[in-house]
Amino acid sequence: MYIDRKKLSIIIVILIIIFTMLVNIIKNNNTQELRSIRSEKQLISIYNEREDDVNIPALLGTMPFGYIKKAGDSRIRSLHRTASPNSVGNAIDGISADSTATSSSKKDYSTTNIQVENVDEADITKTDGKYIYSISEKNVIITNVEDPSNMEVVAKLDAGDYIPEDIILYENKLAVISTGDSTAEKNNTKVKIFDVTNKSAISTTEEYILYSKYYTSRCINGKLIVICSGDMRVIDDKIVTYYNENNIQKDIGLNNIKYLKDKKESYQTIISSIDLNKNESVQVSEYLFDIQNAYVSENNVYLLNENYEQQTGVWKEIKNLLLKGVIKYIKDSYDDDYDDEKYTTIYKFKINKDGTLSYQRKAKIKGTTINQFSTDEYNNNLRIAVQGDEGSRIVIFDESLRQIGNTQYLSKGEKMYSTRFLENKAYMVTYKNTDPLYVIDLSNPKSPNVLGELKIPGYSTYLHPYDENHLIGIGMQTEENIIRDSSGKVTRTSAKITGMKMALFDVSDVSNPIQISQTIIGDSNTTSAILENHKALLFSKEKEIIAIPVNSYPSTFEITLSDKNDVSKMETLYTNYDMKYTSEGYFVYNINLSDGFKLKGVIEHQKQQSKYSYSFNYSGKLLRGLWIKNNIFTVSEDMIKVNNLSDLSQISEIKINNR
Repeated sequence: MYIDRKKLSIIIVILIIIFTMLVNIIKNNNTQELRSIRSEKQLISIYNEREDDVNIPALLGTMPFGYIKKAGDSRIRSLHRTASPNSVGNAIDGISADSTATSSSKKDYSTTNIQVENVDEADITKTDGKYIYSISEKNVIITNVEDPSNMEVVAKLDAGDYIPEDIILYENKLAVISTGDSTAEKNNTKVKIFDVTNKSAISTTEEYILYSKYYTSRCINGKLIVICSGDMRVIDDKIVTYYNENNIQKDIGLNNIKYLKDKKESYQTIISSIDLNKNESVQVSEYLFDIQNAYVSENNVYLLNENYEQQTGVWKEIKNLLLKGVIKYIKDSYDDDYDDEKYTTIYKFKINKDGTLSYQRKAKIKGTTINQFSTDEYNNNLRIAVQGDEGSRIVIFDESLRQIGNTQYLSKGEKMYSTRFLENKAYMVTYKNTDPLYVIDLSNPKSPNVLGELKIPGYSTYLHPYDENHLIGIGMQTEENIIRDSSGKVTRTSAKITGMKMALFDVSDVSNPIQISQTIIGDSNTTSAILENHKALLFSKEKEIIAIPVNSYPSTFEITLSDKNDVSKMETLYTNYDMKYTSEGYFVYNINLSDGFKLKGVIEHQKQQSKYSYSFNYSGKLLRGLWIKNNIFTVSEDMIKVNNLSDLSQISEIKINNR
């Protein structure tokens, strides 16, 4: 029988197009993929099945191009036996640096350093300009600071069997987020909301417990969102599908427990939302997937789950069914999504007017993020910075999470240490032996490109805008070592940390960013909470200050304070083995474009210890700084100090230790 090869080719092309369209429909129609649990039996089945069991028909129906398995996750998880809940007792998007929460020009006091304007983040210290709210041991302390020379503790809120981790202050409501203290409750999350209008008669307006580990929280116009994540909980051979509100056990409802039909895990992510403006009950929903990162804009929540994918022999089975040409076409099209390395799945949720969340869709991208600053939403597009074996890059998705653009891979073989998105630009730091700071143009989301780069010793783990043309980087200073063989040939290079560093960059010439100032703090033993937590930063361009807590810095540093003009002494690297170290202090600098960084002084909260003493590696007493009017307040678990902002002369201090 004669076969018209031309017609056959056309038919094959049409089949390829139809098949690819169907796959994309299945792949992108995420709302249909999200399903509610129908019965407790199904929930137990998912818990037992995990991702170790393979449903080939379902696999071929949803992901026809390879059997996906979470590598390294073949372990069998034990059931989590906990006490019965009934026994529980009582950014910056398009704004200048000075409109961020750390340096508000509208208020005469500082607030928490946040990523996105109007999206408040919980922290260990808050203020309304008259009172300071802070965590101390198992209490939340409320201190009247209206008279800096006569501060007074006016209330102590006891968390009972729970340990406070975070607080959020919204108008006259204080939300305290705590985790369980006992073994049975250590992975529980309690949210207790107080009305603090009358400090002498503080009342509880709402209290609820979620049976999962606290992950993060946000408050948007009074809508409090608390996110927990961890393994499913099992008590008496039953999956926990309830929460506790005001000492009453309430069922989440199987219809509010969602799973993705192509993804069966025993991990759970629990999301609660409550309107602090109203006296309403909390709304709780649950999703059967894990998360490692979260980004929240004013309108959407993005939860990120990182996995490792690997392909198996299913390809061979498919090849027996389809033409080699079709297989090659499809495989080439999807290799970017399904490869033998880490990938990130992005789950998008819309924030409704009442503060509840509605699942929208998901997307997948090769590579992993490093923190919340790896992700940003701008003009309804999602920009995300990821790193992998091929290097680091920025990928842009539209509102429907369809990929519309990406940069080339940068710095193969180097780790991404920080990223900051500011309107139509992004700044990225990667590092191996030197620190390339990349400036990336995002004005055309379909074609982002690198504009310039700067290579300097060390690396920045946090980037903060000074203004639209200048950037602050905080990280570590390093020294490169070159190793040569006997003939003088370089065999390898390495780098060692020599101290902490703050740097000021001029990025006005995007093709040629330059460092205009830097300051080195301490030595290789010195560290700071700011390296991992952006909320530890206090910055105000208006007041020309930048301040950070610093741990384990040499006592010799204190001597240099008497000679503030000798910058070289301040930046000396210390090597004396028996010198004394100060466990924790608050370093306050003047900062401006003319003079760069100039140390005003150090406010100590812990005295000197031997380098080899037990407390040398002490990570700090949760030190934060804030300013109210013309004074700077430093807050730890033990005390609050207030100093004059102009010369750092101490005005007073108050002990708040509970022991």
